[in-house]
Amino acid sequence: MSRRLLASAATLAAVASAFTIAPASAQPAAPGTVLSGYDAALTRDLGLDAAGASARWAAQERASELGRTIGARLGERFGGAWIDGDVLRVAVTDPRALGTARSAGAESHVVARSAAALDRMMSRLNGAAPPAAVTGWHVDLPTNQLVVTTTDEAAGRAFAASAAGVDPAAVRVELTTEMPRTLASVVGGNAYHMGSGGRCSVGFPVDRGFATAGHCGTRGTSTTGPTGRFDGSSFPGNDYAWVTVTGGDRPVGAVNNYKGGTVPVAGASPASTGATVCRSGSTTGWHCGRIHSFNATVSYKEGSVTGLIKTDVCAEPGDSGGSLIAGSQAQGVTSGGSGNCRSGGTTYFQPIGEILQAGRLRLLTGGRIG
Repeated sequence: MSRRLLASAATLAAVASAFTIAPASAQPAAPGTVLSGYDAALTRDLGLDAAGASARWAAQERASELGRTIGARLGERFGGAWIDGDVLRVAVTDPRALGTARSAGAESHVVARSAAALDRMMSRLNGAAPPAAVTGWHVDLPTNQLVVTTTDEAAGRAFAASAAGVDPAAVRVELTTEMPRTLASVVGGNAYHMGSGGRCSVGFPVDRGFATAGHCGTRGTSTTGPTGRFDGSSFPGNDYAWVTVTGGDRPVGAVNNYKGGTVPVAGASPASTGATVCRSGSTTGWHCGRIHSFNATVSYKEGSVTGLIKTDVCAEPGDSGGSLIAGSQAQGVTSGGSGNCRSGGTTYFQPIGEILQAGRLRLLTGGRIG
């Protein structure tokens, strides 16, 4: 392949218990609320029914908030937080910090490296020049390592060794046959088109326009359906852009659920590693999966992109720029990946927070469900 930009009652009870969710928070959503658009995709991709989805969103939002709180409290002693099935797990570098995490309701264990140390090593890898065989690299919190994905093991190890200050013991090399590539493609669907040719997907609506992927167009590129122009774009390095709508179309704070309706956006609180997320794109519609890691780097043929969200949600060409959402919280826009929605794959997303900050944009929220 080429590199592409692009539950049972017992289980529900365990989720609520592990994340200390009040019973009312885990009740199924009423018809017409945010979860109504998720049912089919979550059943197809994750085997969750409506009640399971409602409990899952409530539990993981609480878990993500708890993980951020513990991380802020522990600082350099924090090894990261992730969702493992029904359990929030927290890693610490100091055995004396175990009680802090456990008293907050998380499972905890001791690791060798802090999350901050892993991020510093990621930055050093980001400064190295990857060979063609290296397809990307990311932090794997559960194993407390950096993972380099490559089609050639020797090339992967040489790349990791080329970055000064990266502990070889902290790096795991994984072989892959998948090569990510950009997902922009001229195919039919519910989308916007670039004046220079090609099609991408609208990400999250913002004031006066929408956020999308940077590889879809450069500053000044015109768009149709809706009519607009790229007023900011960064790729490679980043993969974000924002389009100002200049025609009569009105951006609405909602995401297409490809069931004839929309899911309203309520905010942009980041989910945790392991959290359930869904993606909307104009080629393959609505698909769901889980977050594998944050701050991942992927090496496209156009250049490396850093700081991405790595997921097992599938995507295909033309889905680029589309929305990644957890419950009602915006997470990011589709960058690229490998595989497809028939056999599955890996997809990377540019975090929405960075786009909003870079463009000084305001995320639109509260769009109605159709």
